[in-house]
Amino acid sequence: MENLISLVNKIQRACTALGDHGEATALPTLWDSLPAIAVVGGQSSGKSSVLESVVGKDFLPRGSGIVTRRPLVLQLHKIEEGSREYAEFLHLPRKRFTDFVAVRKEISDETDRETGRTKQISTVPIHLSIYSPNVVNLTLVDLPGLTKIAVDGQSDSIVQDIENMVRSYIEKPNCIILAISPANQDLATSDAIKISREVDPTGERTIGVLTKIDLMDKGTDAVEILEGRAFKLKFPWIGVVNRSQQDINKNVDMIAARRREREYFASTPEYRHLAHRMGSEHLAKMLSKHLETVIKSKIPGIQSLISKTIAELESELTRLGKPVAADAGGKLYAIMEICRTFDQIFKEHLDGIRPGGDKIYNVFDNQLPAALKRLQFDKQLSMENIRKLITEADGYQPHLIAPEQGYRRLIESSLTTIRAPADAAVDAVHSLLKDLIHKSVSETLELKQYPGLRVEVGTAAIESLEKMREESRKAALLLVDMEIGYLTVDFFRKLPQDVDKGGNPTHSIFDRYNDSYLRRIGTTILSYVNMVCATLRHAIPKSIVYCQVREAKRALLDHFFTDLGKMDPKRLSALLNEDPAVMERRTALAKRLELYRSAQDEIDAVAWSK
Repeated sequence: MENLISLVNKIQRACTALGDHGEATALPTLWDSLPAIAVVGGQSSGKSSVLESVVGKDFLPRGSGIVTRRPLVLQLHKIEEGSREYAEFLHLPRKRFTDFVAVRKEISDETDRETGRTKQISTVPIHLSIYSPNVVNLTLVDLPGLTKIAVDGQSDSIVQDIENMVRSYIEKPNCIILAISPANQDLATSDAIKISREVDPTGERTIGVLTKIDLMDKGTDAVEILEGRAFKLKFPWIGVVNRSQQDINKNVDMIAARRREREYFASTPEYRHLAHRMGSEHLAKMLSKHLETVIKSKIPGIQSLISKTIAELESELTRLGKPVAADAGGKLYAIMEICRTFDQIFKEHLDGIRPGGDKIYNVFDNQLPAALKRLQFDKQLSMENIRKLITEADGYQPHLIAPEQGYRRLIESSLTTIRAPADAAVDAVHSLLKDLIHKSVSETLELKQYPGLRVEVGTAAIESLEKMREESRKAALLLVDMEIGYLTVDFFRKLPQDVDKGGNPTHSIFDRYNDSYLRRIGTTILSYVNMVCATLRHAIPKSIVYCQVREAKRALLDHFFTDLGKMDPKRLSALLNEDPAVMERRTALAKRLELYRSAQDEIDAVAWSK
């Protein structure tokens, strides 16, 4: 089974490479959920010396004042004995450093690249991996040293800025706090202990390290602290003896320094009984073992977060759509598929699967009948107009039985007014179909992905509707014109019978023009017009459905498909010209999804083998 810490290191490196690491983000990430050890201490507390002792190499910048000005994420990887040691920076992925003096210089240079040659700090971490047979698998985050005052060249807020940065790491529940305190200072004033106590009051996540034990005043010792009597933590305090400045100046190597450290604890009477758990070597092994234990305890939570994140990433990738095909054939196929999806959504609106189609029925069932009912034939069938048209129809001699031409003219002038409601019904349905097109465009996720195609499809669909509207208008008005052009013959056959029922042919010709007679003509014509309105009330909707609705379902994008087949590859590419931000987002999500799936497989494998 792969070492748990190595697995976590690998996942953390992948997270960092994809920008999926939580420096101080609001939302939890995989990086946040993976346990790590944050090294906390005041300036000149010996943090750098402790880290270098754990690694066994001089690699950290040194100097007075604030030296560590950016978080340093340090991942240690144990390799086979006899293998050559080397280091790699995440920002220089293809470069191996075998000279650790160059590693120190690169840390300093990379810090300056981010902050400038100032004494300011940055929350952007530097990621360094060290591969050596002399280390244990471990992940450490070295943080800027806590300070109480700003020096020249630093902003007044730097004290609080450093504290906020440190808190952003150690407040995370999966963070193990390595609190570094110098033994030659009062523990009550220790910056590391103070801030650790605030975020971890029970000491469950804090491991105390006491440095500079060999520099304590004569007659004093750190036994009470190391035995946990002065300040109790869950884990025993560990004392270390760092190299002196003279040792550093003389380039005393780490092997010799570790040997002298062991000898110091073994030979000093006060610490002899604690020697087995003192020193940087013990510290490294204890940290590695503890980190692995913590990782094991966090596996269920990590698995849950990974599963949830995978589902969210898959959902967003689905929303963003598939990437664009490279060849012309693939692009054409992609456009056709998107258009079919849009067309299907449009049909679903009409068929009632999606809302909106019912509004068309409302035009036929309410708007058109209401418009026909509102038609007032007062002007056409007024007494004056009837008398005028009947008289004109007689010509030079009065009619004998029925004024046929007068009837025809009165009926024609009345029926002509039905053209307006028919025209309005056509326009009303056209407007509703346009609204459904806009809805369908907005509901077609793939069209959101390609703004150029969205405009083309929407425009082509509206143009098709315009042609269908004109055809529908012609058909609807033709129905009205047909009623105007041919009057039902039965209507005329009944006219002579009207004379028998009440008319008296012996009356004077001029009696035929009295008000009673003219009103009877108006009533008869109105009856016929109402009969035609009842017929057209059903015929006009059928015409509109046939010419507009049914045709829109059948051939909304036919003309667009014809034009599409004639387009050159450059034009096809333009239609699928995606927003660069969307493309970048999809690529980043795909990489992150690949990372999380890989992490899920590896974490699951570890969980099953426990």
